[in-house]
Amino acid sequence: MTFTLDDLAALIKSRRDDSASNSYTKQLFEAGPPRIAKKFGEEAVEAVIAAMEGDKKALTSEAADVLYHLLVLLEARGVSLDEVVAELGRRTAQSGLAEKASRGAGK
Repeated sequence: MTFTLDDLAALIKSRRDDSASNSYTKQLFEAGPPRIAKKFGEEAVEAVIAAMEGDKKALTSEAADVLYHLLVLLEARGVSLDEVVAELGRRTAQSGLAEKASRGAGK
């Protein structure tokens, strides 16, 4: 069986009830969304650096960290992966340039 982002999202959701001493995910939830967002940002920067350096192994590892921290942040803010996927589906119904223009110039 293949591990999916849905599996990861479900695992993260289940960790909300874990003991903080046993779960990094629970520690993140207890620290709150600002801390989770900071970790997400840090991991995103590390992924950018790995990509710019052309380090495939590091980029793979950092991308996994980015996805994990993004899903923790989404869960902490009550946004489901299904909602994000639905938004991506909505956006792909039109060209990328048209979609970007529909969001306004400042986004």
